[in-house]
Amino acid sequence: MSFNPILLPFLCMVLLTFVVWSYLFAVRIPETTRKRINPQDLRDRAQAHQLLTASAAASNNLKNLFEMPILFYLAALLAMLLLIQDLLLVRLAWGFVILRVVHSIVHCTYNRVMHRFIAYFLSCLFLLLIWVRLASYILMN
Repeated sequence: MSFNPILLPFLCMVLLTFVVWSYLFAVRIPETTRKRINPQDLRDRAQAHQLLTASAAASNNLKNLFEMPILFYLAALLAMLLLIQDLLLVRLAWGFVILRVVHSIVHCTYNRVMHRFIAYFLSCLFLLLIWVRLASYILMN
């Protein structure tokens, strides 16, 4: 088995998802206890966000990690499947991951919308460039 360098940013995105998930429960469980909220009162997302305001941002961020990053996972898997080990593609992947880490840090901490948006927008540009690079390999070969 040969090493594919795009595997490292791929695994870092998985790690980021589990870090945010862990952070969510580290914030949400104490908040639920402190506010004496019955878990049954949290049947749906809207109710949970109304009652659990301190952990709502982390919850939203976790949900967000299953939106655009899905296209990143697919691109990374495709690159691995097609044995594309391109330095530019790997750098774009790292750029995407780093910007998603920044997005998650902003979202889960001070949550300044414009800071979060800039990280999100730039990460989406990196993702678009990843797909353009992959498409050029697929269509030119």
